[in-house]
Amino acid sequence: MAALRRALAPAERVAITHESPAVRPGSAGETVWAELLIDGLTFDLDGLAPGPGFPMDRPRHLFEAPPELVEKPGEALALGPGQHLAGGRATLPVVRAQLALGAELLRVFPGITALSWPPARCLMGRGFFLSLVDAWLAGGPFPALGLTAFRRALDGAVQSEGLAFFTGQELHFDPVAFPDPVEASRIGVRLVHEMVGLGRLTEPVGLAAPDGAALALRPSRNGRFVRVTRG
Repeated sequence: MAALRRALAPAERVAITHESPAVRPGSAGETVWAELLIDGLTFDLDGLAPGPGFPMDRPRHLFEAPPELVEKPGEALALGPGQHLAGGRATLPVVRAQLALGAELLRVFPGITALSWPPARCLMGRGFFLSLVDAWLAGGPFPALGLTAFRRALDGAVQSEGLAFFTGQELHFDPVAFPDPVEASRIGVRLVHEMVGLGRLTEPVGLAAPDGAALALRPSRNGRFVRVTRG
């Protein structure tokens, strides 16, 4: 806690609004935490010493992250919205502030080597994460690679991972219409940006691929996927 206080002292954008007087029970045991304020929103930084950190799940997608963290993920701090923001944790204003706060922590603690985004099972190296956040906060597109990822499903189709955190649905590319996984992933990055803005899809819609080709998107029968075919 003392190290956190010293590191954040010159950070004008971040303030410590509450410190745990003692450890508190949680899934990682008795943890030590602090409440941090950024842009009017508060987040809990949990897992501070002398309590235990949080065990990291093995990542599925790496973006310039140390490969040794795949076999031995180790411990991590957990940064999440405060209780009053719990219902809006997937809204863009909250996620933007959360990532901005994560970037501030990386800048004041050079020893942090990577950042995990569990909804997409992504692990990002510090340089990749900082460039991703800076570009988004400067008005760039939604950071699809990092907050979501793409993988091959059992039927061979390319499918997004992590988009459901924001919309409740994942993209699923028709494997006949999109036999090339590289092309499907490239289109998927563009569609993630669109879908985050549109929200949950309940009716078929038509959108354009990066090359201008027509795409047809329709919700699956169970509502868990958005199936993508050629228009």
